[in-house]
Amino acid sequence: MPIIDAWAQITTARMAEQPWLKTLLKWTGKEGDTRPATVESTLAAMDAAGVTIALLSAWHGPAGELISNSEVEEQISQAPDRFRGLASVDLACPMQAVREIHARVDGKRFVGVRIVPWLWDLPPNDRRYYPIYAACIEADVPFCTQIGHTGPLMRSETGRLIPYLEDVMLDFPELKIVGGHVGFPWLEELVSMTVKFANFHVDTSAYALHRLPPAFVTWMKGLGAGRVMFGTNWPMLSPSKCLEGLGSLGLTDMQAEAFLSGNASRVFKL
Repeated sequence: MPIIDAWAQITTARMAEQPWLKTLLKWTGKEGDTRPATVESTLAAMDAAGVTIALLSAWHGPAGELISNSEVEEQISQAPDRFRGLASVDLACPMQAVREIHARVDGKRFVGVRIVPWLWDLPPNDRRYYPIYAACIEADVPFCTQIGHTGPLMRSETGRLIPYLEDVMLDFPELKIVGGHVGFPWLEELVSMTVKFANFHVDTSAYALHRLPPAFVTWMKGLGAGRVMFGTNWPMLSPSKCLEGLGSLGLTDMQAEAFLSGNASRVFKL
């Protein structure tokens, strides 16, 4: 069964130097390990777990590019059958951001845009995101973001679904959104968003499957069966680690196929 990783990144030395990354590494049990990932180590980790395609994310924050779109493009070029890209842009320069999306996000190599709200300390209904949403709709690609609590020692409020992400989906009903990192502790809000918005999706990045909250597992076998997709947050967690407990979730063959690849393939048009 093919597996698509909806959230990965090949980290850079610039990203490894960020103070918030040290707190995330402590959270994931990798304290002191600041070695950047490489294309080779990423492919080896994917092969070990049977991951077919990984969506590699660029990172842009107030301090600048931590993983640039050009670096992601170069990573893709080294294994074009295994990687796709998620572009990132500068919220402080909206027209530059829109032009970058128009120039870079072609739906083939770059298949979406990702902004991490806690990095900017701006919830997704802030006006600075709105040109990005319009550009994603024009490019017919998903907007990817982070929902739920924040692993690094940064504010979690930006990851709350209601009212912040709800406002966005009301204002942009055509926009496809993929929320990464499960959405805990706001799982009742996640259920509400699933019922209300057909374009709302979630990935399980940053969680080993055996550690998913029970309420989330119930959701992914019911209302969320067509909305949930597998993700890792590599290199913070490996694909093999994240897949631990897959058999214990009680998914049907159809649910497992949709979760591991089908939903991501449809939403990102892979």
